[in-house]
Amino acid sequence: MTEAAELPQAPAEAREVFGELFPEAVRYAELLADAGVKRGLIGPREVPRLWERHLLNCAVLAEVVPEGVTVCDVGSGAGLPGIPLALVRPDLKITLLEPLLRRTNFLQEVVELLGLDHVTVVRGRAEEVLGTLQPVQVVTARAVAPLDRLAGWGVPLLKPYGEMLALKGDTAEEEIAGARAALSKLGVVETEVLHVGEGVVDPLSTVVRVVVGESPGGVRFAAKRAKAARTGRTRRRR
Repeated sequence: MTEAAELPQAPAEAREVFGELFPEAVRYAELLADAGVKRGLIGPREVPRLWERHLLNCAVLAEVVPEGVTVCDVGSGAGLPGIPLALVRPDLKITLLEPLLRRTNFLQEVVELLGLDHVTVVRGRAEEVLGTLQPVQVVTARAVAPLDRLAGWGVPLLKPYGEMLALKGDTAEEEIAGARAALSKLGVVETEVLHVGEGVVDPLSTVVRVVVGESPGGVRFAAKRAKAARTGRTRRRR
């Protein structure tokens, strides 16, 4: 069995980005490098580049998240980008949505250990929590799926006029082009590619921003939401 690589010292940029919660960011990095590797949440080869490629790459997403909004991090995995975002933005109310038990256990441990009172962990798939999870203003995701599929999961969780922010790679423009028809059916009215993290990460983090109109998810998901709401009301009466 290969020994896990040693976590490098945090770069100077991390102190700037995480500010007062820098010690918590260090603790999170240590947890990823130890329990995260042991539980198979991240690969051991990622440990030497945890700061630049993972924590900082995700934290700079905060640059494009509006103030004081509700956020759902879809397919949160080991907490990326949700945990770094929570560390730099205490004004946000964040839900980490993840279907796998071993991952939600890890996320719950991290949230409690770091004292992130504005973060909630929910176990489930996006399509399963539709109608039970309160719609949010922003959905975030990273390395979950191609854009058309990701939008099919994330967009229906949004409030009207909400937005999905997906951390993507060099193929972001191509993904948007290939997903246009699917996005249109989901009620998306605007898409753009943003580059964030100037002076913090190199290369810059690429974010695909997808904005919905008054019907997130389109007609099909409006019917699903209405059905889920009716079911919820019936259960409460009982």
